[in-house]
Amino acid sequence: MKCYNTLLPDVKVIDPRVFEDSRGFFMQTWNAARYAEVGIVANFVQDNLSLSTRGILRGLHYQQPNPQAKLVQVLQGEVFDVAVDIRYGSPTFGQWVGITLSASNRRQLYIPEGFAHGFYVVSQTALFAYKCTDFYLPQHEGGICWDDPDLGITWPVVEPTLSAKDKQYPKLKEIPLDCLPNLRLE
Repeated sequence: MKCYNTLLPDVKVIDPRVFEDSRGFFMQTWNAARYAEVGIVANFVQDNLSLSTRGILRGLHYQQPNPQAKLVQVLQGEVFDVAVDIRYGSPTFGQWVGITLSASNRRQLYIPEGFAHGFYVVSQTALFAYKCTDFYLPQHEGGICWDDPDLGITWPVVEPTLSAKDKQYPKLKEIPLDCLPNLRLE
């Protein structure tokens, strides 16, 4: 397994070791001991799976309180995946990183607590899997509008298909600071 740092602290790209032959392939998608060796220590409690079609953008989502770290990957298709640092007091507050995840590159992205997350489906369909360190609690769900000009995310789309909920999210600067993760209190 190879692990790469991104421009944002603690957001990591993982290239799992893949054993491939004429029958197909095998790879471990999670091994607590091996991931701990590269600085990813997580107690995952929930696995999620979503299927989306081309043009769908999901996000940018977060949960506060009860933030969730996520380990995300694509099982079928391809997405452009984005993590945004929304930890108030962080030196990288409001900064983002984006990476292409696909069934063919088999990469994973680890997104720690305190980050908003979203993805855009590039392929015809995408089967997206992710592990979370806390349970989904709808009363604690939050979001940021995908096209917040202050974030300046370079999405590979101009007019994505969004859920009604995702269309209504505010800009990051419109969210009260006490509703965001506070790095100074952690």
